[in-house]
Amino acid sequence: QVQLVESGGGSVQAGGSLRLSCTASGYTYNYMYRGWFRQAPGKEREGVAAIYARDGATYYDDSVRGRFTISTDNAKTTVYLQMDNVKPEDTAMYYCAGAPSTSIPLQARSYDYWGQGTQVTVSS
Repeated sequence: QVQLVESGGGSVQAGGSLRLSCTASGYTYNYMYRGWFRQAPGKEREGVAAIYARDGATYYDDSVRGRFTISTDNAKTTVYLQMDNVKPEDTAMYYCAGAPSTSIPLQARSYDYWGQGTQVTVSS
């Protein structure tokens, strides 16, 4: 079992920054793919960023590339999403997820474990 807990969400003005954190506990050793996803009301869940914790390879959706940065701590138990120059369209519930392996790191159905989510609201 793997437990994921997100934190760091909140309200911010457009152009500002937020940092989300996702801390994993339990049997995390095999779940080296960690992803951040978001879901706005009435929309499907979409992949934002992912990281392969073993080698640090990162993946980004085009909508956030250059503005968001995904990273892990040295213990590979906490994954961060640094969100800079945020836009109103970034408003959504953000979820972190874990997967043992995947060929499509930004695809939600690749992931087995999910956190409860943290809300991000960007005002114009």
